[in-house]
Amino acid sequence: MRKIYLDRNLQYVFGITLVAILGVSSIIPALPDIMDGLHMTPVEIGLVISIFTLPGVLVSPLVGILADRIGRKVILVPALFIFGIFGFACFFAETMQQLLVLRFLQGVGAGPLGVLYGTLIGDLYQGRERGQAMGYNASVLSMGTAAFPALGGVLAMLGWNWPFILPLLAIPLGLTIMLSMETPEPKQSGSLKKYFRDAFARMKNRQVLSLFCTTLLTFIVLYGPIVTYLPILLDKNYNASPASIGLVFLIASGFTGVASFQLGNLAHRFGERTLLIAAGIFYSLSMLLMPHAPGLWHVIPPVMCFGLAQGLNIPTVMTMLTSIAPMEQRGAFMAANGLLLRLAQTLAPMIMGGLYALFGMHAVFIGGLLCSLGLLYLAIFSIKNVEHP
Repeated sequence: MRKIYLDRNLQYVFGITLVAILGVSSIIPALPDIMDGLHMTPVEIGLVISIFTLPGVLVSPLVGILADRIGRKVILVPALFIFGIFGFACFFAETMQQLLVLRFLQGVGAGPLGVLYGTLIGDLYQGRERGQAMGYNASVLSMGTAAFPALGGVLAMLGWNWPFILPLLAIPLGLTIMLSMETPEPKQSGSLKKYFRDAFARMKNRQVLSLFCTTLLTFIVLYGPIVTYLPILLDKNYNASPASIGLVFLIASGFTGVASFQLGNLAHRFGERTLLIAAGIFYSLSMLLMPHAPGLWHVIPPVMCFGLAQGLNIPTVMTMLTSIAPMEQRGAFMAANGLLLRLAQTLAPMIMGGLYALFGMHAVFIGGLLCSLGLLYLAIFSIKNVEHP
């Protein structure tokens, strides 16, 4: 089998994926410093993430439809430019209100990216190669989620706003993709009414709906207990520095990369359903153990469990959805999945912020445990292996 990770088009997809996660992962270690610098409370700090992900909730359905009807690159390149310009502008924010407005505008550019990188992999590859490409991309994603918090932690030592220089990377990527990337484009067939009818008909089955629910619960766990409140837990309980917080996320991402890099082989050997069951177990263990760690480095085992769960879960769901959807409707499928993803990213900090305000930090992780058990239930009772073309 060819080494598809050497394919130039897949390498461009890797770049899109890295930019898609940059907007959150690079500022995670800086959240405590942003709280201090802009005089925000632990409940308010979740808005820095929620306001960024909110545009994705609003634009994801439109992005998928436009990507299917007018093409992928027409949407992709402007999104990268918007992300880079307004993301860098956050560097100059002087108040919480200014930062939130700029984060919202940056999120307008970020919204299409999470929809399109999975769509492009589904377009470019089939069969076992699709699973391998999705796994390699998830490995790159995990390297980004490892490197960006570490890099963001180092930059945050210069000031809370320094991680916001990183979005500038999106601008040269957008120029390169505009000039060089070769993307297969869907052929329009029939009216817009027929397009909607066919897409909704394919989505309305138990398998697809269960995969959508899996995405929703996964990102509630990720953006609630982990992204928003794990840094605060580490800061308040163990007085962890931004660099130490970045290192903890580096470890999680390393285990995500190990699992996802082998995804093609694991799925071929055990089947997607088994991988999702294992992910549900690992998520549950991480939520149970994390808030009870007696010291900073005792957090590492549950963080490892979380990393493994991510590596098995997210690329498996993406592979299954892109395999079920035909090319002419793949953007709509990934947009629906992206809508739920962004909805979870937006709601999770607020839901967990409410739990934190009412009941304290342990309640946040109990909420994450309930979501993890929901993932396990779906994997056992509602999801079947997919036959790949």
